[in-house]
Amino acid sequence: MDFELTYTKVGDYYIPNLILDDEPETGKFYGKYGDLRRTYLREYKPELWMVLVNTDRVDDHLTTIERLAEIRMDKLLPQMMKAAGATEELKAHDQMAWVGLVNNCKARVEEIILTELIYN
Repeated sequence: MDFELTYTKVGDYYIPNLILDDEPETGKFYGKYGDLRRTYLREYKPELWMVLVNTDRVDDHLTTIERLAEIRMDKLLPQMMKAAGATEELKAHDQMAWVGLVNNCKARVEEIILTELIYN
């Protein structure tokens, strides 16, 4: 890679004309929660986003968020379903009630994940 570095004189100093790439790997998919976190950081926490970009930690951060969100979902959903009474017995007798309870539990767990991991 052969390129010429240019400078701008500011007072008595020469500052290199550097342009940082603020959109690393835009085509990469980090999963639902990783992408939500990326969008949130870009729009509402630009300082943190630039620190992650400039230290080359974006990929690790978004992958970790996705993994933590999946672990949290896998742990909390069965607990919520048990507390709500979404049992296999209910599923066998009244599928619509069971589906409604499961969807409600999933929405509540997702709200917890969004609050704790994504939008903070």
